[in-house]
Amino acid sequence: MSKLVLGILLGAVLGFFDGLTAWFTPEVRDQMMTIIMGSTFKGLLAGTAIGFLAKKVNSLPIGIIGGLVIAFLITLPFAIAEDPATGNNYFWQIILPGSLVGAIVGYATQKYGLQKA
Repeated sequence: MSKLVLGILLGAVLGFFDGLTAWFTPEVRDQMMTIIMGSTFKGLLAGTAIGFLAKKVNSLPIGIIGGLVIAFLITLPFAIAEDPATGNNYFWQIILPGSLVGAIVGYATQKYGLQKA
């Protein structure tokens, strides 16, 4: 599987599971479907960007750090926003799993993705 396709698929799948981590924040359990769909979309976007990075650069450390940074930047606007339903801010609950997804996708695309000409 190409690095780009692997990044897209893995980003979406891990984004879905990232959304499921909202269960551990009881105040937002009634918003689970919206959170899961949003996290899946963020994972898809991050996976696409990380897959493009992986196509251009063939380096495991750059893939991991690049994936972390890309996912952090995509997740940041959601993490700093105030939840309209609760009025709370869930910065760490959003930024940590989102960034971890990016690092994992960065690793996987470099390690297991095929470089296509």
